[in-house]
Amino acid sequence: MNKEAEKVKVLIIGSGPAGYTAAIYASRAGLNPLLYTGGQPGGQLTITNDVENYPGYPDGVMGPQMMEDFKKQAERFGTDVRYGMVTAVDFSSRPHKVTVDDQSEILAETVIISTGASAKWLGLESENKLNGKGVSACAVCDGFFFRNQHVAIVGAGDTACEEASYLANICEKVYMLVRRDEMRASQIMQQRVKNNPKIEILWNTETEEILGEEEVSGVRIKNTLSGETQELAVTGFFVAIGHQPNTQIFEGMLDMNESGYIITRPGSTKTNIEGVFACGDAQDHVYRQAVTAAGTGCMSALDAERFLAEQELS
Repeated sequence: MNKEAEKVKVLIIGSGPAGYTAAIYASRAGLNPLLYTGGQPGGQLTITNDVENYPGYPDGVMGPQMMEDFKKQAERFGTDVRYGMVTAVDFSSRPHKVTVDDQSEILAETVIISTGASAKWLGLESENKLNGKGVSACAVCDGFFFRNQHVAIVGAGDTACEEASYLANICEKVYMLVRRDEMRASQIMQQRVKNNPKIEILWNTETEEILGEEEVSGVRIKNTLSGETQELAVTGFFVAIGHQPNTQIFEGMLDMNESGYIITRPGSTKTNIEGVFACGDAQDHVYRQAVTAAGTGCMSALDAERFLAEQELS
């Protein structure tokens, strides 16, 4: 027999900086939020070693420790944090129906989506082995650790050009590995990297293997036209081939852009469905930083609180 659906005022889907910040604000407002962590509790920061650019941690902090701090703070104010994956949603009527792990049902007056986004990877075994040990998907997050060193970056879009330019301000040499003989990036971004003396663009180039045991020591590349291979001595390897927002279960219900990022109203976290809010990397394809995710998490909790107050008054 099916259990009766659990009723909550605020349901938070996802547990990165955005989700936990939303939880802190919602619980302090007396809304007794329920948060489901999703498949990667703590989000992308749990696979990040050193975080040095988040305010309040003058000596830096390990990503997993930082997320544990966020979780403890949310629980301290009464957030009900549960491990589980939201597997289905129905936003056609209020309260909104959400299914967890294909079995239990939650009826939520408001839903805050903070499911984040996942970096796209090349799929190499060495890439996975050395992730966090010289392999990164965020130059802005991790570039500082490679100051005055030689690094490589894979990608051919605006983000790759932007991150290559960022790395060139810090590193001695940046190899930009481009698979074809042209880039997808806008002309202005292409010119920026082409004109930078610290950036060497290697066209028609594929990554065969990232080298190193405990940390990155180099990369073996192959020219797709000649088939020739060579090794580059680098200490950092950055992957900038895009991100995939974790928003698939909301398709057909929430407005999204062509890449799957949830569209929110300017200056708010409101989606096209009343009582459903989105924050963090699930709706931010521009900044993608822990601190900006936390900021929109705060906004989503305040938006949900105001929405509930308006419902009570009406």
